[in-house]
Amino acid sequence: MLLWLLSGAAAVLAAAALMRVSQASRRLERVTQSYWEIRYEHDQLRARLDRISPEEGAVGTRPPPQAGTAFVPLSSVRK
Repeated sequence: MLLWLLSGAAAVLAAAALMRVSQASRRLERVTQSYWEIRYEHDQLRARLDRISPEEGAVGTRPPPQAGTAFVPLSSVRK
């Protein structure tokens, strides 16, 4: 009798876990979809701002890199 109760409890727990995983999966899909929609809208707005004000310092443009420290591979230093 005890074995049947344990088996039933395990089956109920497994069903509850599957339902919870299913809900989490659906929520993750919604969050992922929202992320990509927001990212697309952000890129569209950035492109629109660049078209409106393409001068220096506009959104989406980066300042030129500063001279000074440059990448030096270790193989050239060890010679």
